[in-house]
Amino acid sequence: MAQRLVLQRLLSLTPRTLPSQGPLVPHGRAFSTSLCCRSTFNVQDGSDFQDRVVNNPKPVVVDFHAQWCGPCKILGPRLEKMVAKQEGKVLMAKVDIDDHTDLAIEYEVSAVPTVLAMKNGDVVDKFVGIKDEDQLEAFLKKLIGA
Repeated sequence: MAQRLVLQRLLSLTPRTLPSQGPLVPHGRAFSTSLCCRSTFNVQDGSDFQDRVVNNPKPVVVDFHAQWCGPCKILGPRLEKMVAKQEGKVLMAKVDIDDHTDLAIEYEVSAVPTVLAMKNGDVVDKFVGIKDEDQLEAFLKKLIGA
């Protein structure tokens, strides 16, 4: 009963009289137009991978990762940052191996994190494990031919 009264009172308040608790932040996924987020995307399924990675005219870095993988949580943001620095010359696809086991098997991913460099639908380079920013930059420059 008390909860219902509190709810009714809150609903009757106008936006001006609601207590301020800082800016409202949406929960869940957010839409962003930052360079980082435009160059990085999550693969949804096999056909999405085919369309956005294999058939992409731009080089694509594919990050095979898992939610439970500690090294993946370190490498992922580091790699996203380095891809964003390339200013659209390369894209980054993120593939969760638990959600897309078929892709992990197809690309012979036996450990995570595994990162593939793909150009014109072909794997041209690959590494497994964590790399520092200098190594990632060299990996990306080799991929884009800079």
